[in-house]
Amino acid sequence: MAAGGSPINFRAHEVRANTHGARQDFEEMIGQLVRAVRPGVAAMIAANPGDWGIDVFIGDLGGHITIWQSKYFMPEVAGSTHQAQIRESFNSAVKNAANEKFVLHQWVLCVPSSMDAPTSKWWSGWKKRTEKQHGVLIELWDENELRGLLLSPDAEAVRRHYYEPARSVRTVAQVVNLADEDSDRLDSALFVRQLREAGHVEVSASKHQFFNAELMAREIVDKGVPSEVAALSHADAAVHGLWEDHFNDACQIHEGSRLPGLQKSVMGEIRTQHEALGAGLPAGAVHTSGLMHRVVDDRRAGWVRHWRQVAEDHVTPAETGQSGETSDTAAKAESS
Repeated sequence: MAAGGSPINFRAHEVRANTHGARQDFEEMIGQLVRAVRPGVAAMIAANPGDWGIDVFIGDLGGHITIWQSKYFMPEVAGSTHQAQIRESFNSAVKNAANEKFVLHQWVLCVPSSMDAPTSKWWSGWKKRTEKQHGVLIELWDENELRGLLLSPDAEAVRRHYYEPARSVRTVAQVVNLADEDSDRLDSALFVRQLREAGHVEVSASKHQFFNAELMAREIVDKGVPSEVAALSHADAAVHGLWEDHFNDACQIHEGSRLPGLQKSVMGEIRTQHEALGAGLPAGAVHTSGLMHRVVDDRRAGWVRHWRQVAEDHVTPAETGQSGETSDTAAKAESS
């Protein structure tokens, strides 16, 4: 448990930076943690054009170094895919050590979860064989090790920044009317396109729900109350799970690309379960409904059988050079 009795929840990275940004956010935390708990100056390596198999290192790239390699594997480290990625990262570090003339002394794998039993058995065997073959010390910083390090006095600033920002007084999230410019901007959003693909003509209410859920989520992240961050992560996972159950049922019933009634059944259950989904959140029914649209907009769900292809083909405003900023109405609502 962290200070104040709140657990360190590594899902906070997904709330802070969304699913696609969680990996980088976790990697940055590892860099700060290494600086805090290990002597020497830790350096981060930019991923472009290549990171040489390094996320964070201490030492001299002209001499001996220790490398920390982060992998944002959630909710657990499991299966051949994860094992292959671990081997690939280590082999990349060894190869580039030889090519770039530095000596790899130690390699530390950092993951925000635990290994399942088969993977833990594989890790023990691979670690022993690989250390003997390459003469490199191999260490694992999994969720339990990371929590222990983050609870140390040296890491207090890192822990507070990422997992328990200072508590401040807040008000219950209000329902904000959607300005015309925000409504127009959301026409190009992925969640709206997914609704259109499913044959929805009117999407104003969905825009309103999404807009308010976004405002609420931003406020929670900005305020940084650990219990609310954890509640938001839980609600996000819960609505995603509801969608998955209904989607799989709809695919069994309907053969075409469109899945009639899917969106209606999912949103109806979310409204029914509002009290449970909104537990710990400053959320009304509009906000919890909007959480589902956030999942769709994050390319994790959709309303047609081929939703993954729709998401893959979708071009965001940022990719077309258009502004993604909210209007003054949204800014004023967030500051009120």
